[in-house]
Amino acid sequence: MTAVLAPTARRPGGARRWLVGAGWLALALLPFLGLPPFVISSATQVLIYAMVAMSLDLLLGYTGLTSLGHAGFFGAGAYAAGLCALRFSAELPLTMLAALAVALACGLLVGALTVRAQGMQFLMLTLAFSQMLFAIAFKWTWLTGGANGLAGIPRPSLLGLSLADARAYYLATLAACALTALVLRTVVRSPFGQALVGIRENEARMQALGYPTWRYKWAAFGLAAALAGLAGAFLAGFNGFVAPSDLDWTTSGLLLIMAVLGGAGTLVGPALGAAIVLLLQTWLGSLPGLGERWPMVMGLVFMAFVIAGRGGAGGVPRRPVAWGAVLGLARRLSGR
Repeated sequence: MTAVLAPTARRPGGARRWLVGAGWLALALLPFLGLPPFVISSATQVLIYAMVAMSLDLLLGYTGLTSLGHAGFFGAGAYAAGLCALRFSAELPLTMLAALAVALACGLLVGALTVRAQGMQFLMLTLAFSQMLFAIAFKWTWLTGGANGLAGIPRPSLLGLSLADARAYYLATLAACALTALVLRTVVRSPFGQALVGIRENEARMQALGYPTWRYKWAAFGLAAALAGLAGAFLAGFNGFVAPSDLDWTTSGLLLIMAVLGGAGTLVGPALGAAIVLLLQTWLGSLPGLGERWPMVMGLVFMAFVIAGRGGAGGVPRRPVAWGAVLGLARRLSGR
């Protein structure tokens, strides 16, 4: 029983707590360092995708559910927040609440129909439901704008204060990301989170011990969907635009890559994976001849981290050989 319910990783020691605290402090000070607006915008985008990648890891890393439809809840939250801002109010609490409510409702509905499946069946079912949401966004032109997307979404305001400034929006996104990380940290360290780890390791044994495993998985699915929708609310305000592609399976695949690349089963890993993928995409897109080929290069980097790192980027620092492989690949790609 104890072995089954053991947490995925040891609790961080004092040094690690200081390191994590220093990281959050550095992120909070980032907009006050006189950096170009492009850097602040890139950091905001990383935080948004870090939120949704962490929410996906609750399913992938802690519950053992590989979902290929998480972008459906990400995009549903974005559309809900965008419609709320355009037709009702652009107050941030309201747009966040709309995104959470819609994504949670979609997550509970889809989860009730999918969490009893396992393995490839679960993956394909989540993909199918995500594509249904994509089709709804594409066909309901009167509501979503169809193929043209939902444009003209204003930046939200907070208690009457506009967040149109890039630094203000970055700080609001950072606060939401910190809240998401805190919620997930509390969940995975609770008895509920330990039960999810037990389900991941041996669901049949958990059922024999009397746990209603499908209810645990359903609750985790709903929570992950709601947090993905919260990230979608910030995506809508950041871009000022929501498109059906935000719900597509390609976005779900990119989120999976972020979670696995950073290291599933941790909270820091998916956030790190989001930063690696987005920053690498930006860097490769600026190199001559690689702008359209960045997915192929990203695939090679993904293979290097997963195979050499054994656990994603989080495992690389403990493996000097893996560091050499990844750095060697980076040098080849940069032509140095």
